[in-house]
Amino acid sequence: MAKRSKGAQKAQVTAPRGVTSLTEAKAWMAGRGITEIECTVPDLAGVARGKIMPASKFFSSPVMNLPLSVFFQTISGEYPDYEGLVDSVVADSDLVMEPDFSTLCSVPWAQDPTAQVIHDAYHRDGRPVELAPRQVLRHVISLYEKKGWKPVVAPEIEFYLVEPNTDPDYPLKPPVGRSGRPEIGRQSYSIQAVNEFDALFEDIYDYSEAQGLEIDTLIHEDGAAQMEINLRHGDPLTLADQVFLFKRTIREAALAHKIYATFMAKPIANEPGSAMHIHQSVVSAQTGRNIFSDEDGDPTPEFFSFIAGHQKYLPSVMCIMAPYVNSYRRLTRDSMAPINLQWGYDNRTAGLRVPPSTPEARRLENRVPSSDANPYLVIAASLACGYLGLTENLRATDPLEGDAKNLDFDLPRGLLEAVAAFSDNEALAEVLGHRFVAAYAAVKQAEFETFMRVISPWEREYLLLNV
Repeated sequence: MAKRSKGAQKAQVTAPRGVTSLTEAKAWMAGRGITEIECTVPDLAGVARGKIMPASKFFSSPVMNLPLSVFFQTISGEYPDYEGLVDSVVADSDLVMEPDFSTLCSVPWAQDPTAQVIHDAYHRDGRPVELAPRQVLRHVISLYEKKGWKPVVAPEIEFYLVEPNTDPDYPLKPPVGRSGRPEIGRQSYSIQAVNEFDALFEDIYDYSEAQGLEIDTLIHEDGAAQMEINLRHGDPLTLADQVFLFKRTIREAALAHKIYATFMAKPIANEPGSAMHIHQSVVSAQTGRNIFSDEDGDPTPEFFSFIAGHQKYLPSVMCIMAPYVNSYRRLTRDSMAPINLQWGYDNRTAGLRVPPSTPEARRLENRVPSSDANPYLVIAASLACGYLGLTENLRATDPLEGDAKNLDFDLPRGLLEAVAAFSDNEALAEVLGHRFVAAYAAVKQAEFETFMRVISPWEREYLLLNV
């Protein structure tokens, strides 16, 4: 059941989604009159890259070719220096993109009957591409599988609705709702504030149902026109795919109502930032039992080791949790965004929270990631931290019972500091992949150089006539 914007429960009839073969895909699309298909692959930023082709062409050759550079492109469309990252002989070579038919679904906002399917990237010799975000996550999951474990996650994604903004020099503003007025104050958990955009959220639910996506709850967050959508727990790769699709779905629905939806970490100066909280647990692959709880329902040593892994390794994956210069504007003192590695029971001021639950549902909520992050990489990096905590038998600190908002910073304060910590951590490179770490760090450094070419309003305000 999904909570609609009016707070009422309405059964969500999930359209058939995903097939197991090309033959089934043909029948699936024929039954829906599909004429076009969007062949997508998520890049390092979580942006959908790929090709749109007629369905007839797709079925004649379902394998798609894209250049290796698709995984080196920065958010501004530039590329880092390939030296030391890619063999010059293969720098411009094509990769083989093969469809994962389990992700096949419709594109409900398209004018013509259109389907979409997420692809996996392979080298021509059949090896998975180490830089592809889906492969990075798959590899981390495989490490859990080798230990007889199965990770389970549930993401929460915050975002803002804003007025259309075609000039980046102007600040963003909340949109006008059905009352004819924009929000001017904080409206946490307000049903009425969500109802201001009823028509938009009904479209989001309809689009989601058409794609077989399940929303658990929808709430209004603390900021003006800031919303949060929670997804139901499940397999990490499946949930990463859903976040990837949800982001696009929400943007498309908003555009249809002449509104922007943004997942920037800090889009409006005096409003809270937007997070992507990740709830995580680990179950036995053999028994399905949550390894974080013992037979008496008490937390196990594995649970505290999982927490400790996050405490030790989260600073070294901050460039994944907070991937852009803007991301660090969210992580400020005396805000609800975490600035340290404390953990606590139902303590939302800590970076790591243990929500109230039954022993079967015992889990850790990682509150550090921002909503601008790539969901595949965030989940992979967070699970990597927990995996290292488990395999190294780390010990967590005592839980924090007070307010963590004004404690010392434990996390990097900026992107370059975060990239340096990421590049220097050998244990994480072993889990995430050395080639991925090198490529991702190079892309982030290139993005920082692009940012440094822009003069900000703050500089013009305070330096123009005063220095």
